[in-house]
Amino acid sequence: MTLSWLSPGVLAALRPRGPYPLLAMSGEQGSAKTILSKLLRALVDPNVAPVRALPRDERELMIAANNGHLLAFDNLSGLPAWLSDALCRVASGGSFAVRQLYTDDEEVLFKATRPTLLNGIEDVIRRSDLADRAIFLTLEPIREEQRRSETELWREFELARPGILGAFLDAAVEGLRAVDSIHLARLPRMADFALWAAACETALWPAGTFSRAYAANREAAIESMIDADPIAACVRELMSEHNSWTGSAADLLRVSAQRRTEHIFGSGNAWPKSPRALAGHLRRAQTFLRAVGINITFTREGRAGNRVIRIRSSLGNTVSTVSSVRSNGSEPRSEHWS
Repeated sequence: MTLSWLSPGVLAALRPRGPYPLLAMSGEQGSAKTILSKLLRALVDPNVAPVRALPRDERELMIAANNGHLLAFDNLSGLPAWLSDALCRVASGGSFAVRQLYTDDEEVLFKATRPTLLNGIEDVIRRSDLADRAIFLTLEPIREEQRRSETELWREFELARPGILGAFLDAAVEGLRAVDSIHLARLPRMADFALWAAACETALWPAGTFSRAYAANREAAIESMIDADPIAACVRELMSEHNSWTGSAADLLRVSAQRRTEHIFGSGNAWPKSPRALAGHLRRAQTFLRAVGINITFTREGRAGNRVIRIRSSLGNTVSTVSSVRSNGSEPRSEHWS
């Protein structure tokens, strides 16, 4: 099972150009996250330092990307927001400019698109834009009677490496032959990766295997991301009781704060402190909420151009209207339920 999830990522890493999916591995202590990361790096991009700690800034990330093909970060407990955004750019193609040493007006440009591997005990990806570019893999713990020495494992890997790499290269050859004739009924976010994996898959599995596995992986990621996001979880619970909600960000902040008090959603640090922060948080979450049948739109209404948020669910139950937003240009009186 593990190999079936890893294979599309390895095949993607063999491409000379991106976009590349990010592989996020999680599992409890003793589930071989680090050794699996090292094996994958040795297979695709051998390096004397196969796994590393997180970079301190975007400049360090771009330097690492310019000096290697696959980025592998080990034993993570979280991702800062700037790094999550930077990894999105690395997956799809990003650049970073710094002033050249001993000059005032000349730049050095770092540009790279690279496959990336992350591992940690828990899922470290918390932002939906990065999750949409990722393949998630949960490793099972290794029982005591199954444990082997790392020396023995590496010795067997070195014996098997030519055959493993050869199988992937055969699949890549199949992908190069078929990629221009591949058509998917529905393209996901990482469309080029999906087309490449679908072109390669017949060398390893029956046609359609990748699309089903990738869709299942994305559905699991969506559920995990919504559960981990206090605002998204609160909106989903709200829409499980109603078909629609209309109001301002301040109205939604008040309603969600009430539900947070009642149901203890998330931590205090994760909860938006202002209507503007709430609206920004909701914009990030709306892609995954849409996938579970909750549509969010942001509009300006009335002569004053008041900002209005409309949330609609295809899964909610119809209830009576409490009040409505005014359309005469004045401030919204309160939220509208239906």
